[in-house]
Amino acid sequence: MVSRTVVRGGLVITAADEIHADLLVEDGRIAALAAHGNPTAERWAEAADRILDATGRYVIPGGVDAHTHLDFPFGGTFSSDTFETGTRAAAWGGTTTLIDFAVQSRGKSLRAGLDTWHAKSDAQCAIDYAFHMILSDVNEHTLKEMDLLVAEGVTSFKLFTAYPGVFYSDDGQILRAMQRSADNGGLVMMHAENGIAIDVLVEQALAEGKTDPRYHGEVRKVLLEAEATHRTIQLARVAGAPLYVVHVSAEEALAEIAQARDKGLNVFGETCPQYLFLSTDNLAEPDFGGAKYVCSTPLRPREHQEALWRGLRTNDLQVVSTDHCPFCFQGQKELGRGDFSKIPNGMPGVENRMDLLHQAVVEGRISRRRWIEIACATPARMFGLYPKKGTIAPGADADLVIYDPTVRQTLSAETHHMNVDYSAYEGKQLTGQVETVLSRGELVIDRRKFTGHAGHGQYIPRGTCQYLN
Repeated sequence: MVSRTVVRGGLVITAADEIHADLLVEDGRIAALAAHGNPTAERWAEAADRILDATGRYVIPGGVDAHTHLDFPFGGTFSSDTFETGTRAAAWGGTTTLIDFAVQSRGKSLRAGLDTWHAKSDAQCAIDYAFHMILSDVNEHTLKEMDLLVAEGVTSFKLFTAYPGVFYSDDGQILRAMQRSADNGGLVMMHAENGIAIDVLVEQALAEGKTDPRYHGEVRKVLLEAEATHRTIQLARVAGAPLYVVHVSAEEALAEIAQARDKGLNVFGETCPQYLFLSTDNLAEPDFGGAKYVCSTPLRPREHQEALWRGLRTNDLQVVSTDHCPFCFQGQKELGRGDFSKIPNGMPGVENRMDLLHQAVVEGRISRRRWIEIACATPARMFGLYPKKGTIAPGADADLVIYDPTVRQTLSAETHHMNVDYSAYEGKQLTGQVETVLSRGELVIDRRKFTGHAGHGQYIPRGTCQYLN
């Protein structure tokens, strides 16, 4: 039996169009669109198993969050959201696909790391998911493994110029990985901060008794993000490889990306809501409260926000992901009391991204179509998921969000669904809220009730970056 759902009466928004249209969903995919009141649309409604009324609402593609860390080991603990709780929270926030990071342990194979992440996530996810691979140990064996992973749909690899002794790769290792990706079609993602220099500044700050969370931001200097961004762009040029710079937080790093793009290079940039809405003011909150906002790259002084918004408007930044990596304040963030360098790095946000970016639409910072572009369509294209994900078109998965653009909400740990004991946006008032979410045609959120289940989400092998073809 074919199951038919009709979504009627809404304003359909994609990265390309805004049209008043009804949607026909058959067996988990979008079958057709037709204008409101069209006789064809009327016939769909007569034969439908389910009709969802989107009158006065937006109908948008489910969000694609291309940067999350669920059940992630860091600083002697694990991020507090599992694949079950994290994907459920993502659905509440209108995200229907996420790409998480599998981790290669030093001395182990990429395959062993990927197998571990499949075991963590299997039958746990409420929405569809995929993996990037973190390369912690670049050597002849792991370089060969990169080819095998690309062939089976893990087409992006993250390296770090930060965290010496944990994830850090030197310039030679980075160059080798980039050369390999230039050959196999993979995309290197770079955490760009000069970790060797940062470690010196951390040591000096602690020796001077500077132990509070705000010093986390002060030692991870803007110039050390810009330097590493510049350096890895040049390495990518030498390798003839594309580069995707994650969590860009500062105007100077963005300027390096913009300059590379002006030269026609395949250099891409991502930022995150925390850099657009929060600042070093949060890191300075009293009574160790700033620990809630410790993440890397760190929050910056407020004046960097306008440059990042401008970068999103000019397409020097193409994607907004969350870098969702939550640690509870009690018992996890508190590991760093008396030593900011021991505060687990990461913040919650997977549930808030779509709403925060809609607030930017309300405030006139971006257009509605740009909202969908940076949160849905571009991440899907960047990581080989489009047009299955990220758009509303015949043949695409029926990952749909009915979004009420008028309702007022207040963000709070009391009401969010992420498994963490604080909200990074506590008390922030927003206009707009997710009302109903479909994942491959199945109701996951039904008029603000969770109706999904662990195990609905499917693992998705990905194609290569679609901006390189």
